[in-house]
Amino acid sequence: MSASSSTSVLAPVIAIDGPSASGKGTVAQLVAEKLGFHYLDSGALYRIVALAAQQQQVNWSEAEALGTLAKTLDIRFKDGEIYLNDALITELVRTEEIGRGASEVAVHVPVRAALLDLQHSFRKPPGLVGDGRDIGSVVFTDAKLKIFLTASVEIRAERRYKQLKNKGLNADYDKILTDLQQRDLRDSARSASPLIQTPDALLLDTTQRDIQQAVDFVLTAYKKLS
Repeated sequence: MSASSSTSVLAPVIAIDGPSASGKGTVAQLVAEKLGFHYLDSGALYRIVALAAQQQQVNWSEAEALGTLAKTLDIRFKDGEIYLNDALITELVRTEEIGRGASEVAVHVPVRAALLDLQHSFRKPPGLVGDGRDIGSVVFTDAKLKIFLTASVEIRAERRYKQLKNKGLNADYDKILTDLQQRDLRDSARSASPLIQTPDALLLDTTQRDIQQAVDFVLTAYKKLS
């Protein structure tokens, strides 16, 4: 079978990339639900690696050790929950600390290579909506639709602050803002799969858009291609 004919039978992919706290995960999930597609939260994979490393006392700066660790993890997504080696870890991987850890482990080539096959396995009929930092630029370069979803860092910090407060958690806006600025720099400056807007990706700025407007933008763009 030729490469072109092989590609033609693959399930379509909508790739939504963007910086931390831009709302891409929520948008991706809602789009997937609307279309009846599968959903891949690639950022969660790096959070899981960071958590597993912390649990096994592997430093987030140890690239080779992290890559080896990533290959051994039994990760499952089921009914909105995340399991690592059969243990429920949904809440554990959503902390701000593990979020920072995810950004740190994601810079390492061995980690990204170890998780690439796992990400590809989510591509199943009738289709997939994936969000992350390099879904369209590296993981699924042949995605039918690529979206670069972003918002001003101040708005993203405000949204994250409100999200944490609504959960009854302590939150410091200035600290969140500084953390997001550092993550943006780390994600865009890393040598391995940096956060970029590819030439074929549509820009979706949600600074002045709500979630539903963002979802409608993606659905409209996808329907135009169908």
